[in-house]
Amino acid sequence: MVLLLDVAAAILVLTIRAAAASDIYPPKPVDLTTPVQQRIAIYGPNHVSIGWNTYQRLSKPCVQYGTGNDALTQEACSNMSETYSTSRTWSNTVIMEGLKPATMYYYKIVSTNSSIDHFTSPRAAGDTTPFAMDVVIDLGVYGTDGFTTDKRDTIPKIEPALNHSTIGRLADTIDDYEFIIHPGDFAYADNWYERHKNRLHGEAAYQSILEQFYQQLAPIAGRKPYMASPGNHEATCDITRHVSGDCPLGQTNFTDFMHRFGATLPTAFPSSSSNATARARAVTAQKLARPPFWYSFEYGMAHVVMIDTETDFHEAPDGPGGSTGDNDGPFGSPNQQLDFIEADLASVDRTVTPWLIVAGHRPWYTTSGGEACLPCQKAFEPLLYKYGVDLAIFGHVHNSQRMLPVYKGIADPNGMRNPKAPMYIIAGGAGNIEGLRPIGKNVSYNAFAYADDFSFAKVSFKDKQNLQVDFIRSRTGEVLDTSVLYKEHAETAPFSDDESTSLAGRSMAWLEIVVMVILVIL
Repeated sequence: MVLLLDVAAAILVLTIRAAAASDIYPPKPVDLTTPVQQRIAIYGPNHVSIGWNTYQRLSKPCVQYGTGNDALTQEACSNMSETYSTSRTWSNTVIMEGLKPATMYYYKIVSTNSSIDHFTSPRAAGDTTPFAMDVVIDLGVYGTDGFTTDKRDTIPKIEPALNHSTIGRLADTIDDYEFIIHPGDFAYADNWYERHKNRLHGEAAYQSILEQFYQQLAPIAGRKPYMASPGNHEATCDITRHVSGDCPLGQTNFTDFMHRFGATLPTAFPSSSSNATARARAVTAQKLARPPFWYSFEYGMAHVVMIDTETDFHEAPDGPGGSTGDNDGPFGSPNQQLDFIEADLASVDRTVTPWLIVAGHRPWYTTSGGEACLPCQKAFEPLLYKYGVDLAIFGHVHNSQRMLPVYKGIADPNGMRNPKAPMYIIAGGAGNIEGLRPIGKNVSYNAFAYADDFSFAKVSFKDKQNLQVDFIRSRTGEVLDTSVLYKEHAETAPFSDDESTSLAGRSMAWLEIVVMVILVIL
């Protein structure tokens, strides 16, 4: 009798949760092939990926496109339509190839219920036309569940109307930037337990927050290339910290992040340099890349490297034995990420792409109000310094900060004019359920810090010697801080470096030799 009562109680709980889940999920469209959660990305020279989700598997995802909205004369298709346990949707990806650089294209995802949108194809490496990219990190869903700190202005141009200032500002200024980088922390679905009513929904709460967030972001991400890398909030559903039992398999180990972005992001671009060593190292980097965790791309005057501060290096916070206890990854072979970074940075020809940018999630330079990732510093900082990285971009700390160029905790004596050390910024104030982080006590090399309201960064590539960083208050558009980094890039010539002294160079040297021999034969 007791056993029967226990079974009946369990069935009742499951029934209540199922009913609650149906209430919390966003409604499905009548046509299950309707594209939702759209996102595009720079996939390669003259290549753009189109990613979207559907509420049923597509046997052949296709996109029609062309240079006029009434002339979608080309079509690209694939067989990439994937899902995972606990997800209601399938992630679809199509790659468009052979695009003319810096050209407006119109596209329509093939469905009985889709509309035409447009994007501008990537600038060719070496194009010296000035451009800007926006930096958005630590951005969470917004809506009736209260997944930000307080109410914001209604956003124009985006339906349904949202109360989220950062997404609204991105919409209002859509013509002021050419792509967005987002190194980590999307949606904050792992914080589902923070809202009491979500506790009835079980695993559905996590998934519903993801659906809401990526649909809110779609008007931006479906128009401008959205270049992502992982943060700690992609690691797990976080249920083990609140209730007994483990996360469902589909909500652990960066699963949604991998399905959503894994096929849309590039490996590394082939080198556009005339130097054979640079070309060989670029090939090596392509083999070592592991999108969506670590990869690189080129755009006009910039070479951008996206890294993974969560796994795949010694004492990585979310990796096996790491400080968070998540034990995620590894996603590559031992040292693969560091080998990739070394090969990729060493491949950059500064006469073609003078500006070298590295972006990841966890910072190692921050005011005392933030958490410095010392294992990250040990793993990555020597490589950034050795190869003359100009700007290092991070988040994780929920505010905006700008550091002077710094190395090993000491400000570069040249300041903002021809420093040898990278300039570091934190752009973690975009807005999420956890709110903003107090600045704390400034460090000696800190030049700006702001935590009074939501904000994000804009990086403008003015010319080969001048790069401007602006921090923008999301609600008003006010420029909170502006700085200009001047670099002549005259002394950056890594092709003659002695690889025997590099951190990861020994493991990539033999592969480079083989590639160089092949290039000579060809």
